[in-house]
Amino acid sequence: MRRYWVVCAAIAITAMLALSKGWSAGNAQEPEATDRAATAPSALDPSFAPVADVAGLPRVLIIGDSISMGYTIPVRQLLAGKANVHRPPANCGDTARGLKNLDKWLGDGKWDVIHFNFGLHDLKYLDANGKYVDPSRGKQVALPDQYEKNLRELVRRLRKTGAKLIWASTTPVPAGTVGRVQGDEVVYNQVAAKVMTDEGIPIDDLCAVVMADQGDYQRAKNVHMTPTGYEKLAEAVVGSVEMVLNSATTAPANP
Repeated sequence: MRRYWVVCAAIAITAMLALSKGWSAGNAQEPEATDRAATAPSALDPSFAPVADVAGLPRVLIIGDSISMGYTIPVRQLLAGKANVHRPPANCGDTARGLKNLDKWLGDGKWDVIHFNFGLHDLKYLDANGKYVDPSRGKQVALPDQYEKNLRELVRRLRKTGAKLIWASTTPVPAGTVGRVQGDEVVYNQVAAKVMTDEGIPIDDLCAVVMADQGDYQRAKNVHMTPTGYEKLAEAVVGSVEMVLNSATTAPANP
């Protein structure tokens, strides 16, 4: 009898391990947590750490999704002694979320430069429960017409800060990415380029940076970057920020 229960226990444990393995394998195809949890990002992400301003340096605000979270720290490092670089302690998600939270993200301080992007979360496909799904089973968060409308309202509100604005183009969607369609970023970047051209806002073409060596800079079947990719994006962001700062005629903010 004892042997019988030992065998039963072994079978049960094997089944549980198999089930757990299958669950993990299925979830491995889901987007990363930083991408998935746009409305509740991890408070432990190092890019969310508060920044103590150095008096006399211009203040720069980075607004964007998990891609921007990945290049925030190297941007801070590259601009150390030149600018105070901040970002909201959040994955800023899609344009609708941007409109809802913008006042909170801007705060009460003065900004000299705001480098911003929305796109990857607007073009993604979700089901009725907000889960990433195949496009045939879901809807895009914001169709191009709505995306354009939201962007124009965001720009209108950002201009009120008096900061110099820089738009960052949306980085590529690789083939096989869950909940997104390869190449959709092209359509959304065209919409954004029209808005920014109309508004006279310079474009930091981060999409082109990644496409220059996508195999090295971006992960396969994933919108996120490799460490090398984030370093390259940071260099591009720093270049665009320095160009605007050097051409600015306004005095730096005094925190």
